[in-house]
Amino acid sequence: MTRRTTDVLVGLFVLLGLAAILFLALKAGNMTSLSSGETLRVKARFDNIGGLKARAPVKAAGVVVGRVSEIGFNKETFQAEVTLELDKRYPFPKDSSAKILTSGLLGEQYVGLEAGGDTRNLADADSIKMTQSAVVLENLISQFLYSKAADGGKDKEGAK
Repeated sequence: MTRRTTDVLVGLFVLLGLAAILFLALKAGNMTSLSSGETLRVKARFDNIGGLKARAPVKAAGVVVGRVSEIGFNKETFQAEVTLELDKRYPFPKDSSAKILTSGLLGEQYVGLEAGGDTRNLADADSIKMTQSAVVLENLISQFLYSKAADGGKDKEGAK
């Protein structure tokens, strides 16, 4: 093998490595599905969004139907306002509900949509009224501990 052939092969190997690193960075940043299709922007308000981040998936029945585009704070209602970009290929009824869910026990958070029964579909700039906030693990643990502390003063025979 000549030196020139070796240099070309090393260069191709380095380019392939850089392409793999770029792919992994986009995958880790949740940016691999940059769709150029038409979307509609819908807002939803939540009392607590937990660790939800922009670019988090919006799923319905386990299928990604959109992404979280913005997260803001509404000064009048003191709630988090989440803007969802939904793919227009998947129409949802106006009375659909949104929940913040977690993949696995400690996985990433995403927005789950459940379709309603209305005959009219969500349109651009609409708002989802029925929402359920994120379940925060720390709050669950503290509620459990407080309930156990409240029960701690009773003995077993007194409960009969």
